[in-house]
Amino acid sequence: MTTVPGPANPFNVAHGAGTPTAGSYGTVMLTALVRLHHALQGVRLPLELPGVAEQRTGLKEMVDQLEDYVIPRVTTLEAPLLAVVGGSTGAGKSTLVNSLVGHKVTQPGLLRPTTRSPVLVHHPDDAAWFGADRLLPDLERVEHMTTDPSALQLVAADSVPPGLAILDAPDVDSVVEENRELAAQLLAAADLWLFVTSAARYADQVPWEFLRQAAERSTAVAIVLDRTPEEAVQTVATHLARMLASRGLKDSPLFIVHEGLVSDEGLLPDDHVVDIRTWLQTLAGDIAARQQVVIQTLDGAVRTLTRRTYPVADAAAEQTEAADRLRGDAVAAYDEAVSAVIAGMEDGTLLRGEVLARWQEFVGTGELLKGLESRVGRLRDRIVNTVKGKPQQAERVTVAVESGLEMLILEHAEAAAERAEASWRQVASGQALLKDAGTELGRASRELRRNAERSVREWQADVLNLVRTQGQDKRTTARFLAFGVNGLAVALMIVVFSYSYGLMGAEVGIAGGSALLGQKLLEAVFGDQAVRSLAEQARTSLEARVRELFAAEQARYTDLLDSLGLDAEVPEQLRRASRRVEDARYAGQRAE
Repeated sequence: MTTVPGPANPFNVAHGAGTPTAGSYGTVMLTALVRLHHALQGVRLPLELPGVAEQRTGLKEMVDQLEDYVIPRVTTLEAPLLAVVGGSTGAGKSTLVNSLVGHKVTQPGLLRPTTRSPVLVHHPDDAAWFGADRLLPDLERVEHMTTDPSALQLVAADSVPPGLAILDAPDVDSVVEENRELAAQLLAAADLWLFVTSAARYADQVPWEFLRQAAERSTAVAIVLDRTPEEAVQTVATHLARMLASRGLKDSPLFIVHEGLVSDEGLLPDDHVVDIRTWLQTLAGDIAARQQVVIQTLDGAVRTLTRRTYPVADAAAEQTEAADRLRGDAVAAYDEAVSAVIAGMEDGTLLRGEVLARWQEFVGTGELLKGLESRVGRLRDRIVNTVKGKPQQAERVTVAVESGLEMLILEHAEAAAERAEASWRQVASGQALLKDAGTELGRASRELRRNAERSVREWQADVLNLVRTQGQDKRTTARFLAFGVNGLAVALMIVVFSYSYGLMGAEVGIAGGSALLGQKLLEAVFGDQAVRSLAEQARTSLEARVRELFAAEQARYTDLLDSLGLDAEVPEQLRRASRRVEDARYAGQRAE
């Protein structure tokens, strides 16, 4: 065995101003850590943005470490020291644990990969420290051998000294992802890493990545070079020691376990592990040294957590910004469609084709329209008396208006859906959302035609009610009776659709004249001011219904974004929570 620091200062931690102590981790720190945990839980990273996979992994690791280790440990600083035994596949971790305890408590894996639950061995008097409300709360506690990786097998052994617990973890380089994730989770919950490797595997990349993380966050680590042939001890140990020093772990104890026969009970010779066992027993028996290891690892974990929160906060802010851009694209597409529909309603577009033909049937053409072309200022009575409309002809106009409006709405809804989808497909985050939507968003919804039909009919009913209400005191007049509610409602619709008179060429004389005739009909019954008011009310009602239809279509996009649960306040809340932890940490050090 190489020379290791004495148990009074087991990892050569410097003392002096700024050194973390148990006093640094009181109520103020606990409160700050709980708030940080809450802030991290509020972070959502659902959109596919550059680097987001790494941030998602980091976020989960941070939440897990707060739940599994940091917060439980702050509340129970006096709890036994937890030494997690981890390392490479086939390094002999379980055999080492069994040998340290003195009898078989964990089953070595004869086949790879080994899938089983982690095993925690503790002194019987320390059993209360390892309930589900403390360390690793997500793991079910069992007292029997199991292969369930979501369970933590508790084993009481008198040979383990009070104040120490040993946890046998899965392989950090297992080919089974679940094993690797559990190994990382357990190591993040350790006060002390007892990292086991072998002469054949000590230079492997995966274990060194874990050791690099340990060095970065000042985790207490002891290295066990296991199953080392006598002739290779000097060469391998020297090289390994240099590797540890170059990676910031020069003060980590290094133990050599020589290759030897394993007994029928699966134990190494006692003299092969006596140095490790003695060191652990001495450490467990020295309250000050034990607490020093706990505080060193705990403080390193907290310091690393606060540092890692800022990239996560930045990633959360990027998510909100990306969602806002996607939302803006969808809203712009549908705003453009609404504007196009409203323009089509007001510029005379609907007074072409079928609507115009049915309206002409209702009002008649002949001498009336010829007269209007040259003598727009004729008396209203002359115009009124020329109208030949009948109830069934008014109904035909109503049906034509309904069909024309529906087609206008559907046409622009399809165009809006295509524009919104095209804009989202330009970025990976939008592509992923479209893929997960479960429906074809590049087309108008299947419900739109039915909704548009209902909305137009309801608007036409509104127009009828407007005319009926406006004509309450005129129902007995000859003019009102001549045209009826339906005829006057049709005329009001025509006025609404010719508001801006966007007609061109030959259509001006016929369609424009027809529209003007509708206005004169209404003025003859209700008067100029009333007609303007009726037209404005009808137009406003129709516009509101169109906006409602397109809002529902747009919601297919925006609801996807709303379902992500993104909150623009979360990034700053996370930064504030991290600063509170840093402040509590520094305040505790100054107080000492």
